[in-house]
Amino acid sequence: MLVLAQISDLHLDGTARARERAERVMDRLRGLHARVDAVLVTGDIADHGTEAEYEEAARILRAPFPVLTCPGNHDVRAPYRKALLGEPDASRPDAPVNAIHRVNGAAVLMCDSSIPGRDDGLLDGETYAWIEATLDDLDADTPALLAFHHPPVALHHPLPDSYPLRRPQDLAALLERRPQVKAVITGHAHSPAATVFAGRPLVVGPGVTWMLQLPWESPDLADREADPGLAFHVLDDEGRLTTHFRSVRAT
Repeated sequence: MLVLAQISDLHLDGTARARERAERVMDRLRGLHARVDAVLVTGDIADHGTEAEYEEAARILRAPFPVLTCPGNHDVRAPYRKALLGEPDASRPDAPVNAIHRVNGAAVLMCDSSIPGRDDGLLDGETYAWIEATLDDLDADTPALLAFHHPPVALHHPLPDSYPLRRPQDLAALLERRPQVKAVITGHAHSPAATVFAGRPLVVGPGVTWMLQLPWESPDLADREADPGLAFHVLDDEGRLTTHFRSVRAT
């Protein structure tokens, strides 16, 4: 059984508010380190994409378990690589940031759906080629999860639905060919959500910085007083994903 925690949309911007909220969820997760296999951070780690913001993120995200990250639309690839990943000499600093992590018998593919300079998303040809080659290298019985920032479906709110993952049909076609991919995990919406995409579970993690209010809840876009959220994903030995959502109150 694999237990993954997910946090998303930290939007670290150098302010005390953003710092406290990110530290609060990481303190909660560090207290569970013996029972969590890894933490996924699904994008918008920084608010402006500066090196200083990623240096702060690197400090806050330090943990006794693997912390797996991918960029969002607020992230900037070159400073992300340099200050968060510690790759100052990357030969292609502006290339998509994709990485595979093997965790407790499963493969977690952290993929880059960001488009430099834009708020919508795309898994580009280079990233799809990387996903295909990476899955080819796995044993056929190794379960895999795909994680990236932009959801490939409408979430029924005008804000995230204005900046979706483009060409979701390309992802659907890949999933149809790849039964070992058990689920898709995303962020971006600042709202916990669960649905099905191409026959697989699609889970959207809640935001750390603020919570999206749905149109029938309030005319206001953001609930900045809501506690930061996180998700726990459990992948069992049958390949079934179960997700639990939690909020983290201030102590």
